[in-house]
Amino acid sequence: MTEKVLVFGHRNPDNDCISSAVAYCYLKNKLSGRKERYHFDEAGFEYIPARLGDMPAESEWVLKKNGFEAPVLISHVYPRVCDVMTEDPISVRLDTTMLEAGRLLRKHNIRSLVVEDEEGKFRGLISTRNIAERYVAATDEVDDDDYTDGDVAKSLEASLTQKVSELMSTDVYCMDKEAVLKDAIVELMASPLREGVALDDEGRAIGIVTRSDIATYGRRRVILVDHNETLQSAPGIETAQIMEIVDHHRIADVTTTEPIKFLGLPIGSTASIISLEFEKHRVSIPPRIAEVLLSAIMTDTLLLKSPTTTHADREQAEYLADIVGVDPLEFGREVFNVRGNDEDLPIDKLVAGDSKEYMLETDVILVCAHETVNLQAVKDREDEIRDYMDLLLQTKKYKFVLLMVTDIINEGSQFYCEGDRKAMNRVFDIQCKGEGGTWMPGIVSRKKQVAPKLLSYIK
Repeated sequence: MTEKVLVFGHRNPDNDCISSAVAYCYLKNKLSGRKERYHFDEAGFEYIPARLGDMPAESEWVLKKNGFEAPVLISHVYPRVCDVMTEDPISVRLDTTMLEAGRLLRKHNIRSLVVEDEEGKFRGLISTRNIAERYVAATDEVDDDDYTDGDVAKSLEASLTQKVSELMSTDVYCMDKEAVLKDAIVELMASPLREGVALDDEGRAIGIVTRSDIATYGRRRVILVDHNETLQSAPGIETAQIMEIVDHHRIADVTTTEPIKFLGLPIGSTASIISLEFEKHRVSIPPRIAEVLLSAIMTDTLLLKSPTTTHADREQAEYLADIVGVDPLEFGREVFNVRGNDEDLPIDKLVAGDSKEYMLETDVILVCAHETVNLQAVKDREDEIRDYMDLLLQTKKYKFVLLMVTDIINEGSQFYCEGDRKAMNRVFDIQCKGEGGTWMPGIVSRKKQVAPKLLSYIK
């Protein structure tokens, strides 16, 4: 069976991490089919794009426009029941004889068979243990004063024609295939049987998990794009096998148990790195992948105006635009317009749609970013914004929550802060007292202009 590798970006995904996951999976799946490959492009893997949150409007638009499905939504990367279970277990009906069941167990060299009713719904397990117990029960004839060898033989012979419904185990631990394995282990080990059964929503058995399975289960394989920080990654990332990291941020705290391919470049977009990877491996970029990558470069570099923008970003934007047949800046403006009106954007999307947590020594801060071409529309919602920021502050116990609303046209950001404003003010040498926010000319990049200062100066 082909092993699956999940490729995903950070929590509260932006267009860069969504698009990068989709494009990198396309590249990796192409490379895995080659006869000659690097050790980290092994055959036998299927790369699946995933996401840790809702799709940004522009990502949804560009993927649909180019015929891609949305990356699969995942809530964690802890090992699950479905990662270790034996799929499609062999089943028998309630009226199957013990003789037939025994033959199936021997033929397939297994310990248990699923017993289902006429509708295919799970009713119990028949196992070698059930058969052994029935045979042992036949020896009870020996306790009778007038028993004969023939009585035992007749009892054993009768058992062969008994229906499995008469002997099957019904006190079976049943679980959902998506259940976290560590939780299922506790229940399975407490079960009197050696097996547990995974059921679908209609009550049909889709897998069996044994105690041997849970003793040898492995880790889920993942590739991280556009981040390398545990606070920004999937819950359970410490239990996963990280195979690669492709990123353009600072090196943070994600660790691995073995050497991996770590591709980190100080440029404006992860999508630019992935575009370069296509060139490096001599894999042609089809127009629909080129458009996805181009959209990410344009949004993450703010139409190539961000201070994070490098010559490589501009070069890749031109290259990809040529493949698609568009002007990169005109296309970038089209992508930004897809986001819709800030007047109507749900407040949780406006404030926290693109947010990242950062760990200071003993505190955590939240830095939110929102780009706009209509700053006044955002300013008009300040009361809503502050109420929602205060909710985040109280719910998650952040040191402070900072929202930077970046005006793409005027190349600056309006800062709104709730919580410990003194710390934030000290870092940026401003006097933000709350109402009205603070205009920060030239500040447009959380990654290069905001996060590094906060992480360096706040103690």
